[in-house]
Amino acid sequence: MYRFHNSNVDTDLFMQLQDLTTVLTENEKTAFEYSFGSFIDIIDNKVTASRMWDTAKEKYKEAGFKSDVFLRTIGSFRYSSIKAMKEYLEIVKETDLTKFSSQLFALLEDIRLEEIIKKERPGTKRVFSVRRKYLKHKFENELNSHVTRGLALDELFCLIYLLIQADSPDPSFPRANETQLDQLERIKPLLYSIFEAKTTNDIVRICEQIVFQLNSIYKDTIYEYFIFPIGHVEEMEKDNLFDELTRTDELKNDDKEELDEDKNEYIDERFSSWHRENQNSDRKQTFLQFELEVGTKTNIMGGGARETEDADQAMGTIQGSSGQSKNKDYSDIESLDKQESTQGKSGEYEFGEENKDAVKIVKEASNPTNEEVATYKEYVKDIEPLRRKLANTIKKTIEHKKNAPRKDLVYGRLSKKLLPMILDDHPRVFYKKDLESKEFDAVFTLLVDCSASMQGKMEETKRGIVLFHEVLKQFNIPHSIIGFWEDAMEVTENYQPNYFHMIHTYQDSFYQNNGAKIMQLEPEEDNRDGFSIRVITKDLIARQEKNKFLLVFSDGEPAASGYDQNGIVDTHLAVSEARKQGIEVIGMFLADREIDEAEDLTMKNIYGKERLMIPSVSELPEQFAPLLKKLLLKTI
Repeated sequence: MYRFHNSNVDTDLFMQLQDLTTVLTENEKTAFEYSFGSFIDIIDNKVTASRMWDTAKEKYKEAGFKSDVFLRTIGSFRYSSIKAMKEYLEIVKETDLTKFSSQLFALLEDIRLEEIIKKERPGTKRVFSVRRKYLKHKFENELNSHVTRGLALDELFCLIYLLIQADSPDPSFPRANETQLDQLERIKPLLYSIFEAKTTNDIVRICEQIVFQLNSIYKDTIYEYFIFPIGHVEEMEKDNLFDELTRTDELKNDDKEELDEDKNEYIDERFSSWHRENQNSDRKQTFLQFELEVGTKTNIMGGGARETEDADQAMGTIQGSSGQSKNKDYSDIESLDKQESTQGKSGEYEFGEENKDAVKIVKEASNPTNEEVATYKEYVKDIEPLRRKLANTIKKTIEHKKNAPRKDLVYGRLSKKLLPMILDDHPRVFYKKDLESKEFDAVFTLLVDCSASMQGKMEETKRGIVLFHEVLKQFNIPHSIIGFWEDAMEVTENYQPNYFHMIHTYQDSFYQNNGAKIMQLEPEEDNRDGFSIRVITKDLIARQEKNKFLLVFSDGEPAASGYDQNGIVDTHLAVSEARKQGIEVIGMFLADREIDEAEDLTMKNIYGKERLMIPSVSELPEQFAPLLKKLLLKTI
């Protein structure tokens, strides 16, 4: 995957673009990616938007990315001619202006497609207006730069764009060189003719004439603003991408067999089983369907199917979605619910497509050494003031709730004693049920990033973990502490080992001093956060507690094998999936210096508002205590 520079991914925008791609191509397998340029590739099942928009302001960035998706998934996908493109590429191979010819075609074809899209979908007009405004400003600046540096054909390309998109019929370019202005005048009639172009063939003819006029005069462009809009175009057989995507291949073998018609068991007789109660316009009454790639052609008439059995149509009706009836409403039958529930599944991989090769490996903590026990006691002593303060606050809150009046309230459950409603001006006729004996109905998991970047931060992080463990242990709240990392040295093409270091589990006794095992957490290798969060989410879903919390200690962006660009998006999806299951997920960023804007944006893109940014890891216990207090008070 191409990655032009290291930048943060806006997960909300990325998911919008992915949804647009899926809906507009009508293919759930088509993935969206950021790349060097914008193109569509149905061989690799992807649509890309140009990284050029990364440097734009927010109001231009979103419109730029969306317009790229519209141009590829509506325009190139349905209205561009593959045959014309292949002919054009063959012809321009003979020239020395391969980059320029590719850019020129992409530019002019996009202008043609833009008008089609705006006519078909008027709601896209604002997006394209913002796109045009940004590109005009960009090419004006680029023109001045190319004039200064003497890049002649790059300068002419900027002039071509500015002329086509000009607001007046005869714009002036005072800083441009006379040579380029003269060439622009010569090709101006051709450029204006693009507004009359109806097909890709028309654009190809215009581009060919311009390229051959300039071929003997200029060297190829240095800069590349647009790339060819369709990937693997040379492998296509149909004339547009939609037909290519839906085409049916011929049988691989071409042999035939003549059969005796007299011995043919096929009987051409029609049996009607239609009834208005089982009419369903959106479903064909077909039970078996095969796509044959290999087989022998015969002279048997088509349409011969197996003889139906009595129960076929009945079973088809039972398992299908419900239909409207005059007598009863069948909208809530179980089979329809089951059908709808399957539509929400993202794919065949349990832990996400990005983690299809990830493997969970559990590493049990060993018995703590004397040195680890001594260090743990020292850390417990350090956090004792915070632990005591936090514990006292929670105890007081519990005591207050126990002693608070449970009757004669202004809200709650309605009492049977309603006389005060007549006698009193401000009647109190409500009560509350007594508190249950169980004070905390909660379970916690603390996931600790053990990637190599935690080097220098892990020791201070352990103090925060000790505080977490000691407080929850005091109130007998089940919790687990798990370190996670991916072993980069063991990664192969189809194998990505991810270790889960089980420091403390839900089943561990509160009466055993297992806290010293926390000292065994150490910086290791990479971190595949999305996979780890999904694994723990699965464990938390199985728990019976009402309140479920997942806290993730991390020092930044996920990084693992093949996880660069999509790591943030995959982790964001994992967090969203966990929250939909009723699990409260909170990200805690651990820094060793002032937090910059990019780091805060990364955590925001992954965890949203539910994040805690800690500028100095040494402040972790002090910063962690209020959060822990807030979460515990929620559960009382």
